[in-house]
Amino acid sequence: MVYTFGLVKHANIRYRDSSVRLSRCELIAMLRSLGLDCDVRAECLGGTDFLTFECRELSEHELSRLSSHSSAVFFAEKKGEMLRPLSVPGMDYLEEDLPEILKYKGKTSVPFTRLMLNIALARTAFAVTSPLTVLDPLCGKGTGCFCALQAGLNALGLDVDAKAVREASDYFARYLKLHFLKHSTRTLSETSGKTSLPVTEFIFADTKEHYQQGETRFLRLACGDTAMAPVFSRRIPVHAVIADLPYGIQHAPQFGSKPESFRQLLSRALPRWKDALLPGGAVALSFNTLTFPTRQVLEIVRSAGLTPCEGGLFNQLRHEVEQAVVRDVVFAVK
Repeated sequence: MVYTFGLVKHANIRYRDSSVRLSRCELIAMLRSLGLDCDVRAECLGGTDFLTFECRELSEHELSRLSSHSSAVFFAEKKGEMLRPLSVPGMDYLEEDLPEILKYKGKTSVPFTRLMLNIALARTAFAVTSPLTVLDPLCGKGTGCFCALQAGLNALGLDVDAKAVREASDYFARYLKLHFLKHSTRTLSETSGKTSLPVTEFIFADTKEHYQQGETRFLRLACGDTAMAPVFSRRIPVHAVIADLPYGIQHAPQFGSKPESFRQLLSRALPRWKDALLPGGAVALSFNTLTFPTRQVLEIVRSAGLTPCEGGLFNQLRHEVEQAVVRDVVFAVK
């Protein structure tokens, strides 16, 4: 059968020029996770961008998994010049407004965050039918965590910025109440030596019935140094790590009161993120190549004992975001 997916037009003009290429890479990775090695081609139909591929007939569950693609908004079977729309049940656990509502300067776009998450999950050795856990060790105000929660995953968010973590926590507490989602909240701490890491934990479900049956998800948010990731995730299996590294001087990384270069930050933190990750798990790192060249990131990834994903689609992810940001993404597996 021939399938074609219509793509949403991205609001960022600079990013839009690369969005079809990135969307194609994402779809190829997702298809491969289903055991399908398809030729995916980009085409324009009626002024709209589509991704088209031919494969065996997909099951309803497989189509549902592909519906989580970050930019796909229309699904159809293609017969010659005709499109037969497909009714594809989505797999979203929470409403799509969750990662979108909270606006702030420097926020990573939600579609790009979903793309990172989808490719990372496709590279893990774990079935995504079970609620996996994602760690964002540079979570800021929580976009990565909220994208994971919307997809039905558990999320851990860690950041050194206490104000940002507090805003993320307050926002999610309001969101749960606004959507009348059954939940509980508690504060706890994880301790390493003399260092205590304060944690806020939300346990919730998409329906009252699921909550009563114990079919829940969790979000944990903590303020602390990113190298404390193994302490933060103690007793919690982490299946994927996604991190959007600081892009420039306005987001200069800090270690205590001393400025820390991007190379120092990643060299110090990545081995600890790896310690928090299960064998077979995947890491996704996005960064500004104008301040942190890709070759340096790959060197640090290898030094940390991770295996980078290279070649093919993984060499096609570099793209312009704005004049001072040319972003690339490195994926690696443990």
